[in-house]
Amino acid sequence: MARFEVQQLEGMRFVDIHLDHEMVRCESGAMNYLRGDITVHSQLIPSVGDLVSSMIASESVYRPTYAGTGVITLSSSLGGFHVFELKGESWILEKGSYWASEGSVQLQFFREKLLTSLWAGEGFVYLQTKVSGQGQVAVCTKGPIEEMELADGEQLMVEGNCVIGRTQSVQFQMRRPTKNFWGRFTSGESTVRSYKGPGKVLLNPTFYWRYYMMQQKRLKMP
Repeated sequence: MARFEVQQLEGMRFVDIHLDHEMVRCESGAMNYLRGDITVHSQLIPSVGDLVSSMIASESVYRPTYAGTGVITLSSSLGGFHVFELKGESWILEKGSYWASEGSVQLQFFREKLLTSLWAGEGFVYLQTKVSGQGQVAVCTKGPIEEMELADGEQLMVEGNCVIGRTQSVQFQMRRPTKNFWGRFTSGESTVRSYKGPGKVLLNPTFYWRYYMMQQKRLKMP
């Protein structure tokens, strides 16, 4: 099994992946440098279906593989990274969250229902990355991650994109925060994201402070 390690240096975070005759897959452009006997392979011509799906999902169609023995150091970020392990289940990851995974992990695109897509402001097609099988997965985050398990029928409501991933068993929909229609105008939230168990979610409740300060600085720039 490849070893994923989240490192921190000078306030920046990055992922080291240690390989011992193993293979991993990374997001396009994620590599910073590597050392050891590692071969890089990237698909030259993707299928038409993958190409169209990647354009709609705003996700990269090229996710190169790295095979051999050595260490891959991925690009650093003021945000962070979270590593979790698949044990035969499937997870749905929000756009831009996927970063790297073991070669045994299968990657696909997952399409939300039309009504959910429209309510979420994603237009007619809302595609996300689906990871399944066995192995470790690394995701990008804006802050510390809390892995929360929802019991059967238990509901989690969040405002904005606080949840960056969920098991496929979790039901996701957009809804009003209040039971009465006019409450959406007085509650301060017109719609919220609802997640209903059973299953797990990856919750990103707050920003890393350096990431937050950088975002505020960008907003103030003319």
